[in-house]
Amino acid sequence: MAENHYYNAKDLGKFGEIGRTNPALADKFFGYYNAVMAEGALSEREKALIALAVAHALKCPYCIDAYTTTSLQKGADEAQMNEAVHVAAAMAAGINLVHSVQMQNKIDELSF
Repeated sequence: MAENHYYNAKDLGKFGEIGRTNPALADKFFGYYNAVMAEGALSEREKALIALAVAHALKCPYCIDAYTTTSLQKGADEAQMNEAVHVAAAMAAGINLVHSVQMQNKIDELSF
């Protein structure tokens, strides 16, 4: 019996269908995406690791699947991939914690 859930791994293969109702915009997106992900100042491997980290930070299971595969195909190993995910986690934690300065400012302003 199949489990019902929102994310179906098979749906990743349908990503190309996002242009079904507006192919012009989809073509522009894919053109931009492909240009960004091509070899440049950063290697395709480095870009795949960045994408993998962002996928975890933004919690996209489709992207995690896709960029785990791409990272391996581009020559990254599990330790590098794990470290990239930890960089994203550390950044997310720091981004949340730095906002505590806003809380401290408000406490200082309201000092009862």
